[in-house]
Amino acid sequence: MNGVLETVTEQDQIAINQEPVKRVKTAHREIACFMIDDSNIDKSTVDSFGEEWKAFHAFAARDMQRLGDSYFDIVTEEMIGQNTIAADFGCGSGRWTKYIAPKVKRVAAIDPSDAIFAADELLAGTPNAELFKASISNLPFADNYFDFGFSLGVLHHIPDTAQAMKDCVKKVKPGGWFLVYLYYNFEDRGFLFKTLYKLSNSIRWVVSKFPSGLKRFVCNILAVFFYMPFVLFSRLLRFLGVSRKFRSKIPLHGYEGTSFYIIRNDALDRFGTPLEQRFSRQQIKTMMMECGLTDIQFSEKIPFWHAIGKRALT
Repeated sequence: MNGVLETVTEQDQIAINQEPVKRVKTAHREIACFMIDDSNIDKSTVDSFGEEWKAFHAFAARDMQRLGDSYFDIVTEEMIGQNTIAADFGCGSGRWTKYIAPKVKRVAAIDPSDAIFAADELLAGTPNAELFKASISNLPFADNYFDFGFSLGVLHHIPDTAQAMKDCVKKVKPGGWFLVYLYYNFEDRGFLFKTLYKLSNSIRWVVSKFPSGLKRFVCNILAVFFYMPFVLFSRLLRFLGVSRKFRSKIPLHGYEGTSFYIIRNDALDRFGTPLEQRFSRQQIKTMMMECGLTDIQFSEKIPFWHAIGKRALT
């Protein structure tokens, strides 16, 4: 999956099938902005993510590589390559766009919020990335256009997740691949774990309604006093040689190798987002099948659940 970045010429640019309402020129590129269809959007959630990614967009290369490897662990060289045209549906800060860019020919980074301008900064040195401010329900590309599409940690923040997935998948060519990550509903966890989740969800319901400045402050406090005790305990057990199988039962174990910057970011993501939905593995598989995806494969590693499927040829 390694490759060399190519400079994008005008002839190579990703094709759009509608005129943007405006084009914003930045120091790095031109961003095409399209009508935001609000038929399947929670506006407060979109605004929240715009605020989040403007606050957190300076990711260390080590963090992006480690996290990217965990999300793309089920993506093989047969699925993407130097001739691949890819799409990041709901790119946020653009970190997954940046991760995949060296492995593909071109990649479209798409987001309906002002996070697209944070992505513009992160992707300043990524010439084969093109940015589009657009909503999932009004994607400005022809159906069957992309060779590979992905949406990581996005569709569960959209009111009708199943419809949003269909809107993404129909932009992928038959024979192409679609990678998705959706929050799981802890179907395999015990009573204590689920109780902690319900407590945290009650906190989210309150914190997500705070003004942006207060929200960030409270989420930083939660990162210290809610996340870090579990993370530090898991790190201690790792230092003592306790097996990963045992450590994996600890809430937030997945953060044991994560920087505090990422933990702060994820605390804001977790507690500051107004709309959040969770799904079982079977529900995710059913949604993927209803989108026309086959050869569905789930990763057995954190984060749960992320899965990939191939768009059926017929």
